Amino acid sequence: MDASLEKIADPTLAEMGKNLKEAVKMLEDSQTRTEEENGKKLVSGDIPGPLQGSGQDMVSILQLVQNLMHGDEDEEPQSPRIQNIGEQGHMALLGHSLGAYISTLDKEKLRKLTTRILSDTTLWLCRIFRYENGCAYFHEEEREGLAKICRLAIHSRYEDFVVDGFNVLYNKKPVIYLSAAARPGLGQYLCNQLGLPFPCLCRVPCNTMFGSQHQMDVAFLEKLIKDDIERGRLPLLLVANAGTAAVGHTDKIGRLKELCEQYGIWLHVEGVNLATLALGYVSSSVLAAAKCDSMTMTPGPWLGLPAVPAVTLYKHDDPALTLVAGLTSNKPTDKLRALPLWLSLQYLGLDGFVERIKHACQLSQRLQESLKKVNYIKILVEDELSSPVVVFRFFQELPGSDPVFKAVPVPNMTPSAVGRERHSCDALNRWLGEQLKQLVPAGGLTVMDLEAEGTCLRFSPLMTAAVLGTRGEDVDQLVACIESKLPVLCCTLQLREEFKQEVEATAGLLYVDDPNWPGIGVVRYEHANDDKSSLKSDPEGEKIHAGLLKKLNELESDLTFKIGPEYKSMKSCLYVGMASDDVDAAELVETIVATAREIEENSRLLENMTEVVRKGIQEAQVELQKASEERLLEEGVLRQIPVVGSVLNWFSPVQALQKGRTFNLTAGSLESTEPIYVYKAQGAGVTLPPTPSGSRTKQRLPGQKPFKRSLRGSDALSETSSVSHIEDLEKVERLSGGLEQITLEASSTEGHPGAPSPQHTDQTEAFQKGVPHPEDDHPQVEGPESLR
Repeated sequence: MDASLEKIADPTLAEMGKNLKEAVKMLEDSQTRTEEENGKKLVSGDIPGPLQGSGQDMVSILQLVQNLMHGDEDEEPQSPRIQNIGEQGHMALLGHSLGAYISTLDKEKLRKLTTRILSDTTLWLCRIFRYENGCAYFHEEEREGLAKICRLAIHSRYEDFVVDGFNVLYNKKPVIYLSAAARPGLGQYLCNQLGLPFPCLCRVPCNTMFGSQHQMDVAFLEKLIKDDIERGRLPLLLVANAGTAAVGHTDKIGRLKELCEQYGIWLHVEGVNLATLALGYVSSSVLAAAKCDSMTMTPGPWLGLPAVPAVTLYKHDDPALTLVAGLTSNKPTDKLRALPLWLSLQYLGLDGFVERIKHACQLSQRLQESLKKVNYIKILVEDELSSPVVVFRFFQELPGSDPVFKAVPVPNMTPSAVGRERHSCDALNRWLGEQLKQLVPAGGLTVMDLEAEGTCLRFSPLMTAAVLGTRGEDVDQLVACIESKLPVLCCTLQLREEFKQEVEATAGLLYVDDPNWPGIGVVRYEHANDDKSSLKSDPEGEKIHAGLLKKLNELESDLTFKIGPEYKSMKSCLYVGMASDDVDAAELVETIVATAREIEENSRLLENMTEVVRKGIQEAQVELQKASEERLLEEGVLRQIPVVGSVLNWFSPVQALQKGRTFNLTAGSLESTEPIYVYKAQGAGVTLPPTPSGSRTKQRLPGQKPFKRSLRGSDALSETSSVSHIEDLEKVERLSGGLEQITLEASSTEGHPGAPSPQHTDQTEAFQKGVPHPEDDHPQVEGPESLR
């Protein structure tokens, strides 16, 4: 490219092209190092830092721009760069810089050059998209072209609008018809730009009985037009879709064109399917758009060109009205908006232009054909041959159609149950969309919510393939990832209702219906002090759920757990994640409630013990003080004198017991230490009640993880190990039976079955006297004193 720049006669233009190339290369290189500062200079506090001194060089400024775009090197990148600007992108960027340079020419040269650029670009676009004898309006905001077209329609239908203004609209209000499937906010934008009240908008419903549910109902539209005419209104403009913003469906444009010609209504068409007009084969519904009054297109995303304006093609014979409406301008700078597209079209050529659109359509067809072979994936598509948009979702079949979704017998499913299943599928589809976007970022999938179908995934390669560089291999990887996630989705959907029933049947647990959670379910443990009517946060509940989360994660199961606030309140809940295999919901719920109860009891025991120990210490201090006073009265004052007390104790020792206090943590009582010194042994005290263990003590097969259903037959163990295990059980049963028989025979030989044997009586008496029995071979067990 440097050699080609040297051939340019204009040195300023050659230098500008060279600088632009260096700037683009520098901004794309993330490894560029910051130039060291040459030295510190005195600065003024009133002037911002970047403006101080004599200015900065180009490298430093571009480095600053790069840091603002990508962040500092120390910071972690928040998101990878998704757009790869190729040579055709450089041409589009060059157009903006070149436009600034061209604007410095003298007026006559500028007028000729801008007129040539605008006329060439308009002619090329009209030929490519089969729009004969059309004019073009280039605009940055995609909806701006439609607003200008509405102004043109108002000036065309209201001849006195230029003189009387909005007074002529009062007697005969204009009506703009929009489809119910139009992009959100379009009607409000038009009213704000035109200064019209909202009653001037008429929302046309889509088909409900026949045809696509995202196509405009033509019969109902005709009825609305007749009603408006009878009320003294003026049907002004109809906005049709050649590819709706949601699912890419195309209205019956041919039928709508006939209706508009019958009632004198301006027909405007927009949508992504207009790009297929450049192909050799075009469906009849899209081809009819070439006969409309105006259409808006976005060639920038279709071709992967950055900063390229949108284009509105229209047909009108009165240049004065187009000038008043703002579709044409006498300013040369307004005509330079077409310069980036003018350069890019020449760089790509017709073959390159058509090839990019054709590649995007082939990607959509490839995905459609692959998804047809995948179970539990529903494709919402109008025409497989013409629509370059693929919308699909993971869905639950109707009851009785497939055993995978018969988690609950639902012959008489209530509307609430149907809505719950709808929310479950929506949450799973959102999860699937997020997973696919992470695994295949070049796929360009988007997650959207449709009123009738619910949450769906959209693949629109015309808007993303050229920017992301999507290839056929990416589509194949996308399908493979969908197939790998289906077992998880099916298992989770099957276990949701079973988990809900188990939780509702378990005391102490509350099932939380969270429509946004894609896992098995959400549950909350209701402790003893839980205020069920309050929606505020519960510190005690948060503590229990935090301990519960820690215990469940220690089990090393395949399930994922997390805690967070409830969907409709601030109370803490336990969220159970996706299930990749068959999970025993009963065991899972039993483990959750048993673990939560154990944590609650231990917490309550610790709190009670703290208070009891504090009171016990205070009581022990009082009793020890009282015992010290009693000892002083018994021994006398003389024995407390150091020298005299030692002499008295030597002549007349005091046989006083050592008195103290011991605190029994189990019973929570204060006891005397006198039995310890007398019997030289400490009492056993009270035994703690066993803590509930639930199903955590449930025996599992070797290698079986928690919450898995028990395997059967040869799937769990081999045939040899099963037989040996059964033989071992039979031996244990025979041995225990023999021991029971020997015990019964021994007791029957003693005469009276309840009387102890003489030998047992002698051993008991000997143990009480401290003398070993002659027939006892074991040594005598002494007290704690001997152990010291």
